[in-house]
Amino acid sequence: MNTLVIQMQAMDWLHLLSYFLSLSLMAVGGAIATAPDMHRFLVGGNHWLTDTQFTSSIAIAQAAPGPNVLFIALLGWNVGLNAGGGSGAVAWSLGALGVAVCMIGILLPSSLLTWQASRWGQRNRDKRGVRAFKQGMAPLVIGLLLATGWLLGSASGNPARDWRVWLLSLACTLLVWRTRIHLLWLLAGGALLGALGWI
Repeated sequence: MNTLVIQMQAMDWLHLLSYFLSLSLMAVGGAIATAPDMHRFLVGGNHWLTDTQFTSSIAIAQAAPGPNVLFIALLGWNVGLNAGGGSGAVAWSLGALGVAVCMIGILLPSSLLTWQASRWGQRNRDKRGVRAFKQGMAPLVIGLLLATGWLLGSASGNPARDWRVWLLSLACTLLVWRTRIHLLWLLAGGALLGALGWI
């Protein structure tokens, strides 16, 4: 991945923490649904990451086993590495700080809210308002996930040129929607096509 040398003061780290604390409450469809805004903040707004670092962080975390929120740890790691000059003990220490800041920020508010809301929702599950809220959130989650898909699919800057990626995305969407094929098979197929250089 390309490294970028940046300067970060204590206020920048607090700004990063407060951003992820506020974004945590918007991560309705999971943290991946807020990736477009993270890109705006980290790459476009503050220039703390390159496009390549951002998209590679998501790709690596999605390919690795474990929860999908791990891409935020990689984003924080890369911000810290960039702040530390890219290599060495200082960069690794700042990378660990970046991981901690981003993960605490994204997990703490949403975890507390989810815990309280699930307790309340369980007690009031038969109320019409609770059922309506659950049904109303579905289109929002779908829209956020579509925005994330668009961002990742057009990472090269020319979506028309990447017609194979879009065709594969459509095929995977239809397979997930209409069949019971396990997602790991689709990931393996995508990895194979990527390794062969077809996408």
